[in-house]
Amino acid sequence: MTKIKLCGLTRACDIETVNQLKPDYIGFVFWPKSKRNLSKEQAKELKSLLDPEIQVIGVFVDENMDTVANLLEEGIIDIAQLHGSEDEEYIETLRNRTGKIIFKAFTIKDLDAVERANASNADCVLVDSGKGSGVAFDWNLLKEMKRPYLLAGGLSLSNVEEAITLIKPYGVDVSSGIESDGKKDVKKMIEFVNRVRCLASGKEE
Repeated sequence: MTKIKLCGLTRACDIETVNQLKPDYIGFVFWPKSKRNLSKEQAKELKSLLDPEIQVIGVFVDENMDTVANLLEEGIIDIAQLHGSEDEEYIETLRNRTGKIIFKAFTIKDLDAVERANASNADCVLVDSGKGSGVAFDWNLLKEMKRPYLLAGGLSLSNVEEAITLIKPYGVDVSSGIESDGKKDVKKMIEFVNRVRCLASGKEE
């Protein structure tokens, strides 16, 4: 079954929707340059409303390790997803310190990037076209991936079926593709999750 991550949630009503849909993961963004950026206090409040069966992934870009570790240790997030220049030592140190799962994101522009993703010591890798760019990339490059990965970057109702059929990722990660006017759209969230699950089960919608 293809895993589902709905990323960039910012409101209590978003949490109400995911509690009904029960994706595998949701994402809280802790990157000040993102319009979806949350403070620790905001994330803590949203987490308190969340179904405990859903795991929270915190998204970071070159963040101080103490900040990331603190959010993991306090249980505000369950997994850290690193989108910056964090190296193998950073990943290993953070994992040893917290005992938590660490994801590393890779911008895939060529086969060299695929090789770096394959070699990463992260527990899981995420592949996309940039930091929340909302743009798809050449998925054919991913045929050289030798490990499970979450596919991100420009996914939406219009192309998720093609992505799953073509490259069969471990999971799919969507943010802007389930938004309208910069906010999460309940209808799109429901349709996206249902589309992925129908594909995974081999059923027609």
